[in-house]
Amino acid sequence: MPSLRLNKQRWKHVLLIAAAVIAGATLWFASDISRRVRNEEMAKIRVWTEAIAQRSKLVNYTEQLFKELEAEERQKADRLADAYRIIDNPPDGMDLTFVTDYLWANKTVPVLIYNNSGEKLFSLNLGDAIGPDATPEQYDVLRDSMASRFDPIIFEEEGHIIFYDESLRLKELKKAMTELISSFVSETVLNSASVPVILTDSTKTIVIESRGIDHSAIDTPEKLNRRLKSMSESDEPIEVNLPGEGLRLVFFEDSYVLSQMQYYPLIQLILIVVFLIVAYLVFSSFRRAEQDRVWVGMAKETAHQLGTPLSSLMAWVALLEVEGVDKSKLDEMKKDVKRLHTVTDRFSKIGSQPELKSENLVLALKNAVAYMRPRISKQVELELIGCDTDKSLTAHFNPSLLSWVLENLLRNAVDAMEGKGKITLSINTIGDKAIVDIEDTGKGILRSDTRNVFTPGFTTKKRGWGLGLSLTKRIVEEYHGGSISLLRSEPGVGTTFRIILSKDGK
Repeated sequence: MPSLRLNKQRWKHVLLIAAAVIAGATLWFASDISRRVRNEEMAKIRVWTEAIAQRSKLVNYTEQLFKELEAEERQKADRLADAYRIIDNPPDGMDLTFVTDYLWANKTVPVLIYNNSGEKLFSLNLGDAIGPDATPEQYDVLRDSMASRFDPIIFEEEGHIIFYDESLRLKELKKAMTELISSFVSETVLNSASVPVILTDSTKTIVIESRGIDHSAIDTPEKLNRRLKSMSESDEPIEVNLPGEGLRLVFFEDSYVLSQMQYYPLIQLILIVVFLIVAYLVFSSFRRAEQDRVWVGMAKETAHQLGTPLSSLMAWVALLEVEGVDKSKLDEMKKDVKRLHTVTDRFSKIGSQPELKSENLVLALKNAVAYMRPRISKQVELELIGCDTDKSLTAHFNPSLLSWVLENLLRNAVDAMEGKGKITLSINTIGDKAIVDIEDTGKGILRSDTRNVFTPGFTTKKRGWGLGLSLTKRIVEEYHGGSISLLRSEPGVGTTFRIILSKDGK
């Protein structure tokens, strides 16, 4: 049995190491994949942030070009107005051919010419500002719009009024600039590589655009401030100066996938641990059920096998008594037969719920000691403490099975003392519990073995099955609802076992 237990422990260690290696390899592989994905996500984020910075520079450079073109276009409008004024009041002797050619060469500045009566006489370069089928009222609206931006040129002698506006090219430039800024804002948010993004104004109070963030998480100033602060702690916001818009701040953080990847190995480890625990509990349950079947089967078979010779012995005793054999010898034979009957009764109770009654616990201890005294070495002293002063102490137990427990513990104590020493049985009560301590002065149990004393197959004897204490624990805990424990043990000093039983059956 010791070699079997040693092999069992060795296999447990091997399987534990194998499981640890498998779990470690799996976690390392998962962690490596997680690290690679994270690095790729971070690389995408870096490229995205650099692209925003570059596009911001491009927008600002484009704005400078547009400003220069805008200045040139405004100069054209101003020159055109000057040309009209020269025609209205030409200097003496000036040749107006060039001025007239300049006016007719105008292809970009919108012009409306009205008479003093408010009738439209001529229009030029209106583009999409008004359709070919426009009504006089629509022209009047356009005229008033021009007059609000530029002072009209009045030819008093001819009775003409010339209205003009920004050049068509200038309007197209402004429109293109607006679309460029809008495109930059939308692409900054949409092409964010799945990164949650918030675009705010310089005060961090107005959200211009957002992506990958639940609106309910930023729908109040307090929530927005908390979220922006959280995002700023992980990554500094990108500052962008937009033409006509001012300073804008781009806040971003790790994507959902990226943030979850760091927890993936931990989640996997938890799942592996849970799986191993469930698997262990399931197999332990199967093993325990199998052990129970073995215990019950062995006990029932033992009781059955003992039944036949026990019946024969009882018959032989009765026959010898009739033939007048020495009565003292027959009395000893009857004691042994009675003892065999008790053993058979014990084994027959294994596997079925025994009947528990309120019995005198003091008397049960005295009977166990009385039975063991003539069967152990005379150099072993048996002492009862608390049994004479509390003879009425009762507990809920089955006398036959409890005597089996006490005999097993006493026998183990005698074996541990190697036939010489002292065994002390003490009884006490705490609340509704009855406590029995069995202390010996034997060789004790090593600290490394204390957790295995009740394990089936464990024994420190050269010969033995290692089933006594396991059976004892089963009887006390499963059949009596009590508990048995190794209270203390010290090598070379002794060992104490404690049994706790209920006094009222609860």
